[in-house]
Amino acid sequence: MGQRVVVVGAGYGGTLVAKTLDDLLEVVLIEPKDAFVHAAGALRAVVDPAWLDRVFFPYDQLLRNGQIIRDRVRLASATRVHLSATESIDTDFLVLATGTSYPFPAKYLEDQVTVAAARLVRTRAALAASRRVLLVGAGPVGLELAGELTSAFPHLAVTVVEQGSDILPEGDYLPELRATVRSQLDDRGVQVVLDSRLGYLPPVDVGTFAPFTVQTTNGLDIGADIWFRCYGSHPMTDYLDADLARARHADGTLSVTSAMSVVGHERVFAIGDITDVRETKRASAARAHAEVVATNIRDLVEGRTPSAAYTPAPERIVLPLGPDGGASQLSDETGLRTVRGPAETSALKGVDLMSDAISAVLGRRRARHA
Repeated sequence: MGQRVVVVGAGYGGTLVAKTLDDLLEVVLIEPKDAFVHAAGALRAVVDPAWLDRVFFPYDQLLRNGQIIRDRVRLASATRVHLSATESIDTDFLVLATGTSYPFPAKYLEDQVTVAAARLVRTRAALAASRRVLLVGAGPVGLELAGELTSAFPHLAVTVVEQGSDILPEGDYLPELRATVRSQLDDRGVQVVLDSRLGYLPPVDVGTFAPFTVQTTNGLDIGADIWFRCYGSHPMTDYLDADLARARHADGTLSVTSAMSVVGHERVFAIGDITDVRETKRASAARAHAEVVATNIRDLVEGRTPSAAYTPAPERIVLPLGPDGGASQLSDETGLRTVRGPAETSALKGVDLMSDAISAVLGRRRARHA
């Protein structure tokens, strides 16, 4: 019997590690969802029904030799993962790739494509019936959603409420980036309310048609027919045993070495959004983590010292505002930062939102959603 690697989570990083090691080890990939969710395209799918087939991809073409178990890990130790009180899997290597939770529609709670797709259909119908939409949070998700909504539903009056003093409050962004995004939002009639927080959340679920009025803590009344919460990312690492949890920070992220191993555990690795690597959490970073981890596991299996080290790429943000709008901030190897406008942003990401690249990894088949 060969050595086994258990990969927990089949997102951008987990799928790539599993596929890369499928010819070397016994791969067990554990994931509760019945299809890969291409989160970078999730906001487009809210407004464009054609995008249902570019967001959900089945896993059945991912592995030739390994197996995929549709379940959640209840407890993970360095050498064993427990799926239930009585079912567990021993492992020689463990890769933690469970990512972050985030409110709908940027991510989905549902484990079944049919259920998630049905919610998207209902939300699109609710948007078509709405005149006013409230977005809470002016970070990248809130602004990208504002762009998608105004591109697909020009009749919508979009209000974005942000507790910070400017849009994109948490990133190290050039003033020109914020300026070009604000200008495009202004042209679309988007109202951005800064230095404000809601006194209470709307009394209805996100993505449903139900007119309401809320008030900010500084006394502004905001009425809308539908709303979305565009903040609240949280690393999903609460399934670790006490030993592994020693590497967990208060915010839920895990301390990792340059080899992407969890601190204190040479054969346990973490990739993607759950790591404490100082960089923007994005799909390209998760895939780069995965390549380092796959190389280092291969080294260990073949008796070598792990040879790959992860260095964060130059920071960038590619922020589409619908298919043909948006702005980007790119950095070259010297650290020189430049801002690009709608045309280049559309070419970089806005048109296909990287869906073709993801479909290539997963076998170019899309999940059935009806």
